[in-house]
Amino acid sequence: MSNQVKTTLLLASLTAIILLIGHALGGQKGMLMAFFFALVMNLVSYWYSDKIVLRMYRARPVTRDDDPYLYNTVRNLAMRANMPEPRLYVIPQDSPNAFATGRNPANAAVAVTEGALNLLDKRELEGVLAHELSHVKNRDILVSTIAASLAGAIMIIGTWLRWTAFFGGLGGDDDDGAGGIGLLAIAILAPIAALIIQLAISRSREYLADSTGARLAGTPRGLAKALEKLHNYSRRAPMTSANPSTAHMFIVHPFSGGGLTALFSTHPPIEKRIQRLMEMHG
Repeated sequence: MSNQVKTTLLLASLTAIILLIGHALGGQKGMLMAFFFALVMNLVSYWYSDKIVLRMYRARPVTRDDDPYLYNTVRNLAMRANMPEPRLYVIPQDSPNAFATGRNPANAAVAVTEGALNLLDKRELEGVLAHELSHVKNRDILVSTIAASLAGAIMIIGTWLRWTAFFGGLGGDDDDGAGGIGLLAIAILAPIAALIIQLAISRSREYLADSTGARLAGTPRGLAKALEKLHNYSRRAPMTSANPSTAHMFIVHPFSGGGLTALFSTHPPIEKRIQRLMEMHG
């Protein structure tokens, strides 16, 4: 099964969970309300996610005069990928990381932290930028944003249902919707299922961006070495100001969580990513 088909099926599963909750809450009317709720969330995320996240991290735009090498590297990679040149930003953060955002290749932006610029050599930085442009080319930003908004909606509804049950608000059976026990079961299980599906989508797209970025850069070695450096440094000095809702956007997880936390990471294990990249090298 191709990565694109797998992602489509996973997104359809998230939408189905929202519709299931809507039906359980109020039959066909509840199902319709849940559909429009998901639609509105998707539209807002589609149009405004880039502006919101760039403002959140106080990213500043970069011109050719500000950093000729960084600017020209992004421009050359974009030409190589046959895609519009994205807007370029630098984030005033010492923790090394990078992300891409925007609803499509014509309205995309790539942001790199000051820490990444100071830590990585030219080949490693090119690998990171190629990875981020691959996210744009593959429209991963849109896919991840939709997945995050759908999963977030499910978790919000699930939390509301659990609090309602706690205060005795999930009463008797309904001819159209589910009964109190059924709603409580959905309130507990739906957010867990949504989280698992969201993680599967995010990890799948990271692997795809790694492989596409390695081909775009011409070699996987720069990106592989960059991932190792970024991961090791981020574990020692995580992005304390990072928002968990945007963690899936970064090239490496911005937090230093390990152990059980790693099981619920939006990113595949660094070791596996590096292994796959080096297998491409032969």
